[in-house]
Amino acid sequence: MPKGQPEVVPDDGLTTRQRRNRPLLAVHTGVGKGKSTAAFGLALRAWNQGWPIGVFQFVKSAKWKVGEERALRVLGDSGEGGSVDWHKMGEGWSWIQRDAELSSEDAAREGWEQVKRDLAAQTYQLYVLDEFAYPMHWGWVDTDEVIEVLRARTGTQHVLITGRNAPAELIATADLVTEMHKVKHPMDAGQKGQRGIEW
Repeated sequence: MPKGQPEVVPDDGLTTRQRRNRPLLAVHTGVGKGKSTAAFGLALRAWNQGWPIGVFQFVKSAKWKVGEERALRVLGDSGEGGSVDWHKMGEGWSWIQRDAELSSEDAAREGWEQVKRDLAAQTYQLYVLDEFAYPMHWGWVDTDEVIEVLRARTGTQHVLITGRNAPAELIATADLVTEMHKVKHPMDAGQKGQRGIEW
C-alpha cells in the first residue's frame, strides 16, 4: 500500500510514529456538495479500524433520513468494526429528557455541551460534528471556546467538523481543511434533490 511522504519534516523532537499518530482536527467547508458525505466516508474508515464513533448532527431536521446514518448504524450494530452512536439535534438530542422544546440555538449549545463531556471522558476516537460550522458562524456557540476545548482534548480523539462558513479561526487551528467548491449542480437547472444522491 503506498504511503504519502510529507514535503516537510518539522524539527519537533517527535518520532515519525509519534507524529503520525497525533489526533487530528479536520474541517470540511465551502459551498459545494459533499462535505458531510466525505465525513461519513472517513467514518467508514474509522469503523473498519474498530474505533468508537460519535456522530453529532447539528442543524439538520430529524425528518431528514440520510442513507449514511442507516448504513453506519447497521455497521455499528454488526459486531464487527467500531461502535457508532448517532445523535441528532433535530430529534432534541437523545440524552435530554425535557417537556419543553429547546430553541435551535439552545439545542446547538446542548449538543456542544455533550461533545465536551464526551471529549473529557474520551468516549469516542472519531467525532463527526456534522454542520457544526453553522452554530459557530451564527454565534450560537463560541468559536474561541470550541478551539480551546479541542486543543486541550486528551488521548487520540480525532474531530471532524463540517458546514459552510467555517470561522477563519477554526480553519487556522485545524490540521486538515478541505473546501468544497461548486462547479456545477443539477439544482442550477431546476432539478431537485433525489434519492440515492442527496439522501
